[in-house]
Amino acid sequence: MKSELTAIDLFAGAGGLSEGLREAGFASLYANEVVPTYARTYEVNHPHTIVDSQDIRAVDAKAVRERLGLERGELDLVAGGPPCQGFSINAPVRSNEDRRNHLFREYLRFVEEFNPRAVLIENVPGLVSFANGGTLEAILESLKALGYSADVQILYAPHYGVPQTRWRTIVIGMRDSSDPLKAFPSAKRTAPMRINFTSKFGGRAIVAMPRSVELPPHTTVADAIGDLPSLLNGEAGSEVKDYRTSPQNSYQQALRAGSEGVRNHEAPKLSQINMERLRHIRPGGNWTDIPHDLLPKGMQAARRSDHTKRYGRVAPDGLASTILTKCDPHWGAYFHYSQDRAFTIREAARIQSFPDTFVFTGSKGEQYEQVGNAVPPLLAAAVGQSISAVLGVKRQALKRAI
Repeated sequence: MKSELTAIDLFAGAGGLSEGLREAGFASLYANEVVPTYARTYEVNHPHTIVDSQDIRAVDAKAVRERLGLERGELDLVAGGPPCQGFSINAPVRSNEDRRNHLFREYLRFVEEFNPRAVLIENVPGLVSFANGGTLEAILESLKALGYSADVQILYAPHYGVPQTRWRTIVIGMRDSSDPLKAFPSAKRTAPMRINFTSKFGGRAIVAMPRSVELPPHTTVADAIGDLPSLLNGEAGSEVKDYRTSPQNSYQQALRAGSEGVRNHEAPKLSQINMERLRHIRPGGNWTDIPHDLLPKGMQAARRSDHTKRYGRVAPDGLASTILTKCDPHWGAYFHYSQDRAFTIREAARIQSFPDTFVFTGSKGEQYEQVGNAVPPLLAAAVGQSISAVLGVKRQALKRAI
């Protein structure tokens, strides 16, 4: 019997999903990511994984399986975030009209070749309503045709310890008729939430809700980044910085494990006008705190109820806005709660739940993109642990049979 679970990660990005799966006990054997800088970050942080930055359409799935020394059915998990929105069962297999369609078929090609024990797909909540649910239905039917019982839930990252208002659609498929709903994680924390997307599929609610009212509260922004060094607007400082304090909570302690200092922690330089705007914004406030004559022209006519996160300064005891591909204050609450500047890459990574030992490569813009596009590792770890528990039960049953 194998001592650890195995996985491959397709459309892997910088490796947030693989990082969480690693924490859940999965060894990622192979990852495919077409953007070279993202692939380089993945490679730096997962040195034992074969990282392939070829276009997945040019990759021979059978050759990959044979290179890994695996028989069909031996791999535990195929994971990834393939573009799904253009997918349709009825579209011609060779159609090039929608590149996203074609790419999801590439993901299915790897599932068919490896025939893993489980399949994990992550995507945005909007997948549920796309094409009136037809795309998601096509995904589940395609997995069924390949021999998988599959289901879907929308998970809220703060329920798993991530300090930001991030939602992800998760599809899990289990081979051999296992109940896929047993492979979804239960919430570990409570958190304020607002559902502003389609939350039903097939006539049933698919947003995973806490099953207990006695769970601990959410991780706050201050819990996540309060120990990181203070910086001035535009300050770079040394490449590796000392922590400002000792770990103040379990979140900081966990993310600092094995770290010798703070990397990727340099303050982006805000313009003079944004610095003037920032001085008027209280913690937990937003653009409505800014004097009218300092607002961007396009926002001066906005209703006070509109754009409520724009030019926001996060509340230290609250949740951060969803981390996007750049922490641009025009698009969300990306001002530090007590320092007059925007979030650094490391702060964004902390809010995404990346450990401090995880190093981002490339330009500053590329690093922000890698962080913002990633699956929060803590969320991925929760999903990985729940899948592992189901696979582990099956493994023990097999062991008893032998």
